[in-house]
Amino acid sequence: MMTTDLSTLDFPTLLAALMRPSSLVELAVLAAVLAASGLLVWLLRGMRDRDRTGPGDSSPSIWFGTHLVDGVLFPLLALALAYVARRVLLELGQPLAVFRLAIPVLLSLAVIRLSVRVLSAAFPASALMRAVERTISWVAWLGMVLWVTGVLPVMLDELDQIRWKIGANTLSLRNIIEGGLSAGFVMVVVLWISAALEARLLAGASGAQLSLRKVAANALRAILLFVGLLMALSAVGIDLTALSVLGGALGVGIGLGLQKLAANYVSGFVILAERSLRIGDIVNVGGFEGAITDITTRYTVIRAPSGRESIVPNETLITTAVQNLSLADRRVLLSTLVSVDYDTDVERLRAQLVETVSGVPRVLADPGPAVQLSNFGADGLEVTVLFWIDDPENGQGNVRSEVNLAILALLRREGVGIPYPQRVVRFQGALQAEVVPPVTAPAAESAR
Repeated sequence: MMTTDLSTLDFPTLLAALMRPSSLVELAVLAAVLAASGLLVWLLRGMRDRDRTGPGDSSPSIWFGTHLVDGVLFPLLALALAYVARRVLLELGQPLAVFRLAIPVLLSLAVIRLSVRVLSAAFPASALMRAVERTISWVAWLGMVLWVTGVLPVMLDELDQIRWKIGANTLSLRNIIEGGLSAGFVMVVVLWISAALEARLLAGASGAQLSLRKVAANALRAILLFVGLLMALSAVGIDLTALSVLGGALGVGIGLGLQKLAANYVSGFVILAERSLRIGDIVNVGGFEGAITDITTRYTVIRAPSGRESIVPNETLITTAVQNLSLADRRVLLSTLVSVDYDTDVERLRAQLVETVSGVPRVLADPGPAVQLSNFGADGLEVTVLFWIDDPENGQGNVRSEVNLAILALLRREGVGIPYPQRVVRFQGALQAEVVPPVTAPAAESAR
């Protein structure tokens, strides 16, 4: 039997070949290839889940995705097995028609899954990346259709005829398109590698270790993106020796117009390297107090207990005073003030206040609460109650309110008076009032 490779036939011939009975054999082989690919993905995913946290783990990844066949691994395995099956069928003398359609479809699916998964992992909250993902999907499927119908080679030949003379080099529109696609593929692969390495570095890290791994991840991503950019420019056909002039111009621009930006980036690496500020620390910067939730190379995010977030440039954290409430010790001292009558037994009240405040949740027993007679006020004795907490990220106003409520209940239960503002007014001398005799009716008539 004559073997025919339909990769060089036109689309009508392909349609005619699909109507042959031999296409049923190809369909069966293709179904077996897809089933084998799905089974391999299922087995590999099960092995990964058991190695991580157990069989119930279904965390998304670039390779496996969130479901069984929506990651990069399934189309890649299917594409590899389809090539093997295609080669075996050719050796057996089987005419091919279905696999000419299946292989471009699987290739397009692999490109789309790779780009979508990588961009979603590298830029999880970017609306622009969603548009880029849709564009890549349309381009990949359009290229597949053009290739299957035989139009793509003709288009490439026509695009190769559109040329420009740039210096000593001749550049065609086909070179630009192919270089752009190659550059995009290189950048996607670089983002994939950097995202995987960053996830591996940050996995299970906390505190000071998290800060060091964060700076390592940022530096690694910057280096990989720089190398990927050089490879992409080389793929487009740009001479890399021309970058020396660009580097000089960039240095002048940073020195003149990008001083603040460069200072913020340098300050970010300094903060992460020296660990003066760490993710999770409670800080006060310019009157804004909250917990550090993220430290990037340019700015630091501080989240207040109220939910508000402040984005602070890293240079500000280096050049201004920053109150770190949890650098060496997470314990924070809080206080509240209460006024009592002058006839109150202060010593007995102090012991009762210490016992009452010690029973409030979140108040530490070591160091325990302390009560001080802080001032002789105009209206009563002013007593300051001091207490410690070790979880300032859970809020300070709420625990202070609980302490005040407990103190108020104690004062009412013990009958201790809370003084109101009092003023003593003295009058010098006696008040003299002029007594006016009443006017009688006859006198009133005579007055008329």
